Amino acid sequence: MSSRTAPVAGLLLSAGGGSRLGLPKGLLREPDGTPRIARVCAQMRDVGCDPVVVVLGAAAEEVAALLPDFVLPVLAEDWEQGMGESLRAGLGALTGAETADLADAALVMLVDLPDVGEAAFRRVIDHGCDCFPELGTALIRATWTGQPGHPVLLGRAHWQAAAQAAVGDQGARALLSGPGAVSVECGDLGTGADIDRPEDDQSFLKVRRADS
Repeated sequence: MSSRTAPVAGLLLSAGGGSRLGLPKGLLREPDGTPRIARVCAQMRDVGCDPVVVVLGAAAEEVAALLPDFVLPVLAEDWEQGMGESLRAGLGALTGAETADLADAALVMLVDLPDVGEAAFRRVIDHGCDCFPELGTALIRATWTGQPGHPVLLGRAHWQAAAQAAVGDQGARALLSGPGAVSVECGDLGTGADIDRPEDDQSFLKVRRADS
């Protein structure tokens, strides 16, 4: 099954305040000035994700102004509690009236992974289609030189359990390391490393507010 036809939603978590970075991560820009959040949304759409949901938190209005028109924004009211709250908000949106039954699985991605993009998205989705006859039962996570990371693919059958297990910054980690979960190596595509401080990757970052 091709990732172009798989019924997969895109779920981009972009609520973090970036205290060590110096600005909310949703306001990061790439070297050409493109808002990182807009690029990731476009890449998700290009691999066939529909709908694309973005979870907002810190500087929500500023970040929302950077989103493409096709994106469904969702606010995580308690985003300061960590990634778990963002994941719950996003999965809740995918089961809401606007998006109910549109997707069998969700491709979950973080906004601050500069060298993770379309190739990794396709690999994870395609691996899910290959390993799980029913995509709604898929549990796939990318690994980067053996280290677990993002994106991850959560089948609809696991959304409730993932939301319940998401505490603090844990996200769905326990679920993805448990029985039935499958990993797919993506280390040939990049590092999978995140941007946490201004010095982490100066070749990628433009650490400035979106309106500066």
